Amino acid sequence: MDVFLEKKAAQIRLDALTAIHKSGCGYAGSVMSVVDILVALYYGSLSGSPILNCDSKNPDFDGQDYLVLSKGHAVIAQYAILADLGFFDKSELNYFGKQGSLLSNRPYLKVPGITVSNISHGQGLSMALGIALSLKMDKRNNKVFAVLGDGELQEGQVWEAAMAASHYKLDNLVAIVDNNKVQAEGNVSAIMDIGCIQDKFEAFGWRVVQVTDGHDFDKLLDAFRRAESNIRRPVLIWCHTVCGKGMVFAEGKQEYRDAFITERELNEIISNLKETV
Repeated sequence: MDVFLEKKAAQIRLDALTAIHKSGCGYAGSVMSVVDILVALYYGSLSGSPILNCDSKNPDFDGQDYLVLSKGHAVIAQYAILADLGFFDKSELNYFGKQGSLLSNRPYLKVPGITVSNISHGQGLSMALGIALSLKMDKRNNKVFAVLGDGELQEGQVWEAAMAASHYKLDNLVAIVDNNKVQAEGNVSAIMDIGCIQDKFEAFGWRVVQVTDGHDFDKLLDAFRRAESNIRRPVLIWCHTVCGKGMVFAEGKQEYRDAFITERELNEIISNLKETV
């Protein structure tokens, strides 16, 4: 167990949920399922090198890697991480989602550390594809990561992007699916069953690495390690996650997917996580 990453994930959960509570709106369950994936990307390292190379003091440097959060409704988790890394003052989290705030409730390009503005589901992989293809044409070695929700895989645009990424042999592109199995209207399998994610992406020419527990940092880091050894094709990291992870009373419950957090619920979460932090 990576103690540093466990503590960091607990901190990010608290920061994100506090912001959701103050805003009076949010997608608490969906945010919590993706936290560990984002923490592994931003704080994890392989052989002494960061998985995602970024620098808050020089955010546009030539060697930066790119992250497209396609499941943009969970952006408060990314904002909490960017604030912790020093891309902007942490006090901005207090105004998340409010009119005139720097931090809107979807990824916004003007926020330091955000790669693209992203409102509609299903478009993020296409955006990441465009960045990855541009980098290849410029003969640059930067990596591009795209984080998708499983409900997005019901969108046809995702599969057009998947086909193009394979055609252009974009081995600088890594997509991660947060497979928490719920979406706004209910369980993904009931709304539109997407079947076996691995079979589908492999049929489109991708290498697929499955993570049976997307909240286990050892397994996540191993998946990113395996993705690094890939040549001439894009990689999908398929993560099985739990909606509401870290909120004991809400884990796995669809009704908390797009819920906000009451003061009583926040205090219960703080009580459960404070020892980890």
